[in-house]
Amino acid sequence: MREAIALHALNHITKKRRRVLKNNERLTHASKSGLPAPEDVQDQGFTRPSVLILLPFRSFALRWLAALTAHTPAPAYQVENRSRFHAEYDLPQGAVDKLANAEPGAYPRDHVEMFRGNVDDAFRVGIKMTRKSMKLFAEFYGCDLIVASPLGLRMSIEKEKNADFLSSIEVLIIDQMDALTMQNWEHVQLVMSHLNQLPKESHDVDFSRIKPWYLDGHAAYLRQSILLTAYETPETRALFNGSLKNVAGKIRTDRRWAPVEVPEGLDQNFVQFDCSSPKDEADKRFKHFTTHILPTVLQSAVQSTNTVVFVPSSFDFIRVQNHFRKNLGVSYAVLSEYSSNQDISRARQAFFSGQKAFLLVSERFHFFRRYKIRGIRNLIFYGPPDHPQFYTEFLSYPFLDEGVEASDVTCRVLYSKYDWLRMERIAGTEGAMELVKRS
Repeated sequence: MREAIALHALNHITKKRRRVLKNNERLTHASKSGLPAPEDVQDQGFTRPSVLILLPFRSFALRWLAALTAHTPAPAYQVENRSRFHAEYDLPQGAVDKLANAEPGAYPRDHVEMFRGNVDDAFRVGIKMTRKSMKLFAEFYGCDLIVASPLGLRMSIEKEKNADFLSSIEVLIIDQMDALTMQNWEHVQLVMSHLNQLPKESHDVDFSRIKPWYLDGHAAYLRQSILLTAYETPETRALFNGSLKNVAGKIRTDRRWAPVEVPEGLDQNFVQFDCSSPKDEADKRFKHFTTHILPTVLQSAVQSTNTVVFVPSSFDFIRVQNHFRKNLGVSYAVLSEYSSNQDISRARQAFFSGQKAFLLVSERFHFFRRYKIRGIRNLIFYGPPDHPQFYTEFLSYPFLDEGVEASDVTCRVLYSKYDWLRMERIAGTEGAMELVKRS
C-alpha cells in the first residue's frame, strides 16, 4: 500500500514538472519568435510544494523514503543528503532498539511495528524532485514534497507566522491516523485548517501561470486526500466528513468487525448510560460512573481492591483522577503518559502488593508503554478503548497470576450510543448493534 501511494505521489509530481517545463519552452519559443505568448499556461499553484505526507514518528519517514526511492533506482537517479537523513531519522549510532531486538512475543506485534526505530514526533523535511535526482532537506518553498509530523508543521507555522507553503497542496497523505489520535489531535486540525488557504505573500510567483481555481480560492475542492488508519475514531470520522471537500466526492472503506477474543468463562458486564446529545456525553458518563458504578464497587469488599480503572480519553482521565483525589478515601495509583519510569515502577509494585486498591490507567499510557500489569481482579472500563486489542490484553492480565479462575475476575464497560465505533471493534458489528439498541 505504501509503495503504491508513493508511486502515485511521484507520478503526480513528475507530470506536474513536465507540464511546467513544456510550457516554459512554449513561452521561450514565442518570445524568441516575436509571437504572442500562449494563454493556456496555467500550470502552477501559489507555491511549489504539491504533495504533503503527514506521519506520527521519524521512523515512518524512513519507511516512506524507502518507498519513494524504490521507484528511483541508483545510479541513474541520485538521492542527495541520504546519509544526513538516515543520521537524523534513524536511531543514533550505537543505540540499541529494544523492541526490534526483543525476543519474539515479548511485546505485541503491533507495538513493535509502531515503535521500532526513532519515535521522535517533531520533524519536517522538504524533498525536491528533478529528472535525475531527489534532494532531501530542500527549502520548503523550493521543494515538491513535504514529509512531516503535525507537530513539526505546527512549529514551522508558528515560527514563520504563516503557512503559505501549504497553500498549493494537491495530494494529501495522512498515514497511521490511529497513532496520530494518540498524540495531540489539535496539531492535525491546525494543519488541516491551513491547507489550500490564500497565501499572505506572493513568494515571487508568476500570477499568469497560476491555475484559476487557486485564484478563486477553490483549491481545497480539487485536492486529493488519502487517509490511512487501522480503525476509525470520532476524530478521524469528523475530519473525513468536514475537511474533505473534493468535488469528485469521497469514499471510505467500511468493515464488519468480529468480536474480540476474551478468556473463556469471563463475565463481561456492558453498562449503558442514556445520553441524548454528544455535547452532554462527557458529563453524563462521569455522573453515571460516580453515582452508580463507583458506589457499587466500593460497597463490595472484593471489588473495592485489585481494581483497574481504564480511561480512554485524556480529559476524562484527569477528571476521574481528581475525583479519586478529592472525594474518595481510597488508596490508588496512577499510570498516565506523563508517568516517569520510577513512577511506573512504584505504581505497579504498590498495586500488585495490595498497598494501592485502585490503579488508574490511561489509554495513551498503554499505547506508548504496553506494560503487563499483575494483581488485577476487577476491571472497569470508563469507556471502550479505541484499540480493541487493549481490551483483550487487560482481560488476560489477571491470569498472569497463578491460581486465578475466570470466576475471580469482574469486568464492567461503561458506554453510550456515541461509543458505536469503539463498541463495534470489541463486541463485533452485530453485537454492538444489539448493545446500542438497549434502552
